[in-house]
Amino acid sequence: DTLVASAKIKNTGKYKAKEIVQLYICDVKGSCVRPEKELKGFEKIELDVGEEKTISFEINEQMLKYWNKDLNFVAEKGEFQVFIGKDSSCLPFASFNLI
Repeated sequence: DTLVASAKIKNTGKYKAKEIVQLYICDVKGSCVRPEKELKGFEKIELDVGEEKTISFEINEQMLKYWNKDLNFVAEKGEFQVFIGKDSSCLPFASFNLI
């Protein structure tokens, strides 16, 4: 099935702005070493001064898969963290469990 992760993005500056909103996912405890955060989606937006938009990303099991040590493309059950922001240092996060 599909999970939807959303974030509100607001232009608090003095000028019209363009931003690339990025989605990162972290497998909290995998059976092998994986990147701390993996880029799984992005969307380029433009905001007028004071404008706010809600940006949503669909997350499916296919996005959680990786090649394991036996060369099988798998998604392991467990906890995942989702980050949405302008770069990989974005905080806070939400979490979900793949069961």
